[in-house]
Amino acid sequence: MRRLARYVLPVLLIGAPAHPQAVEPVMPVAQTAPAVPFTDWLSGFRERATAAGIDAATLDAGLRDVRHLPDIIRLDRNQSEFTKTLWDYLDTATSEQIVARGRDALDRHATTFGAVEERFGVPREIVAAVWGLESSFGAFRGDVPTLSALATLAADSRRGDFFEAQLLAALRILQDGETSADALRGSWAGAMGHTQFMPSSYAEHAVDFTGDGRRDIWGDDPTDALASTAAYLKANGWITGQPWGLEVVLPEGFDYRLTGERVEKTPAEWTALGVRTVTGDPIPDGGPASVRTPAGHEGAAFATFANFRVIETYNTADAYVIGVGHLSDRLAGGPTIASGWPRGDRALTLAERIEMQELLRDAGFDPLKIDGKVGPDTLDAIQRWQASEGLVPDGYVDPDLLDRLRD
Repeated sequence: MRRLARYVLPVLLIGAPAHPQAVEPVMPVAQTAPAVPFTDWLSGFRERATAAGIDAATLDAGLRDVRHLPDIIRLDRNQSEFTKTLWDYLDTATSEQIVARGRDALDRHATTFGAVEERFGVPREIVAAVWGLESSFGAFRGDVPTLSALATLAADSRRGDFFEAQLLAALRILQDGETSADALRGSWAGAMGHTQFMPSSYAEHAVDFTGDGRRDIWGDDPTDALASTAAYLKANGWITGQPWGLEVVLPEGFDYRLTGERVEKTPAEWTALGVRTVTGDPIPDGGPASVRTPAGHEGAAFATFANFRVIETYNTADAYVIGVGHLSDRLAGGPTIASGWPRGDRALTLAERIEMQELLRDAGFDPLKIDGKVGPDTLDAIQRWQASEGLVPDGYVDPDLLDRLRD
């Protein structure tokens, strides 16, 4: 399963697929040719696929036009450099144009959204927001041949086993008669359809909501794709009636070491610490919550509930989850984010994030992994280092932090 690093943002709209079963970012390398000649790999794969239960007719139809696509390897090698600041990402993901298109989509498919929400208990605005971020409400579903994309990545040595399993799952889709090889298209890393399911996620969670005998996430009718997305979120723990999160205001003197996913308190406990909604009200009871400050103490703060983590199963980048959550709020008629952002800052490159981790380690604040991914352990190390330097321990990653570490 792909796990995007927490502040490495997905590329809108069709690029690295925003879905749980795709690739983690890694260091870019120059190699774009498969470890063995592609035709040799394909011949060996056919034998393995036969042993795995794929019949000869499916293999003939599915593999007849499969080709090695070197551009996909280049994209895969460099995906970790696709970074944006949170506010730049949200400017695109939750723009007025996207909100308007989303509300139109909700109106046009009101009957479908209502039926999906009733069956799975996932708000229509959440499902619509995922649809919007994944394919701009079906406008950009991707046109890369899925079988060639997966075969190219499977033949490559980096995550070959993972993508070979995805290729087998895609062939089973053909074998089951769900769609044709020509229709099996999507993004460059194998995610498909309106809401960008990887083949294995399709196998586990796609539903035939129209009742026509096929789970069609690719066609112009988005019904099955929307229902499948709701089914996925429900299966991963969606709690009906609970919010994903909400923007909050932190009091003067707030201890920023309490921020982050590892600290949970009840809404009453956060309220007792002075945390309020942007309207000044107490935090509503949505269960245990964490406070997140993804842009540090100069940016917006959010109280997030268990459904935040459910959306993370679709894509673990905090920016993606906040994008889905905020877009869903806007689609429901909610306001824009009230707080400002440190718009003069930029995101660190992969090389800079690795250097930051190395400097933290050398300073005695070990982030545990030197991989360029700013996850909970790295954030904890940053906060401890900031506190030791008399800085606000908000865990915020920007060029100024790196410069201070270099001094």
